[in-house]
Formats: sequence, structure tokens, C-alpha cells
Amino acid sequence: MRIHVDPAKCQGHNRCFALAPELFQLDNYGYSSERNGGAVPPELEEKAKLAVANCPELAISIVEPKDQ
Repeated sequence: MRIHVDPAKCQGHNRCFALAPELFQLDNYGYSSERNGGAVPPELEEKAKLAVANCPELAISIVEPKDQ
């Protein structure tokens, strides 16, 4: 599982960072981006889903790897 933050939608509410600082980082203006290229370890998948559900701008999405 991977996460992606759409920088055009992020408004800097920081809910994702508050819920999962292991997965998100903030810039100097408070806008979020993914840590580790968006890779989500299995033990943090529930936190990733919680961050997606709590983003008021729907700026975060979960990207599942394509079947090979």
C-alpha cells in the first residue's frame, strides 16, 4: 500500500500528520507530503486509512500496487 498527498488540494490542516506522523511530513508552511515515497508498512495501514478518512479536502489517497 502507498499513500499520495495531492499538493493542489492540501490546505494545511495537519490532521494527517496528527494521526500518523510516521507517514506524513510538513513543510515550512504546514502543507503535508508523504514520507518514504508514500510507502506504508503493513503495521501502519490502519493509520493511513484513518488519515485518508479525516482529510477535509480529500487530498490524500491510497494507491494499491497494480497486479503483476
